[in-house]
Amino acid sequence: MTIGSSGPGDVRTGERRSARVVGSLPVGELAFALVMVALGVFALVGVFAIHVPVGSQVGPTVFPIFVAVLLLGSAVVVLVGVLRGQRGVPEDGEDVDQSLPTDWITLLKIVAFLVAHLLLIEAIGWAPAAAILFGGVAWSLGAKRWWMALLIGVVLALVVQIVFGGLLGLSLPWGPALGWLGRMF
Repeated sequence: MTIGSSGPGDVRTGERRSARVVGSLPVGELAFALVMVALGVFALVGVFAIHVPVGSQVGPTVFPIFVAVLLLGSAVVVLVGVLRGQRGVPEDGEDVDQSLPTDWITLLKIVAFLVAHLLLIEAIGWAPAAAILFGGVAWSLGAKRWWMALLIGVVLALVVQIVFGGLLGLSLPWGPALGWLGRMF
């Protein structure tokens, strides 16, 4: 098909390209919608576990309820749209070759670094674990200079740790290496 032509799958004609389809349902879009509905339900249920101080006019649950309802509502709208046959159209700016298969090795490496981050937070602290996550994901996605990605991860993690953990008082574990820095705040 040449540029400017109008043929099957042409975005300008209003036709939508189909992704991986089983029967008449697009697996990827349906899975996304169902995961978002599940997250919305999980968030809404989780809101009711938040402790609300007695006598508070506007408690700590107002914003989480708003976000959970917004997430659940938009997920249901997307799910209904997918079930009615509406399909997403890739943007022109995407440079994704849809003929290539998913790179499962890269995806598994990223998931492994995420799990490692979650397991390392308490042991070594949030900032070192976040730096490892940043550097590892950059390496997994093909960063040529992995050491530069790790260094950038260290700087970003320290900035976030100091701003959110130190200045704003959020609970980000400092860990054994940065415990001295945590005592300064």
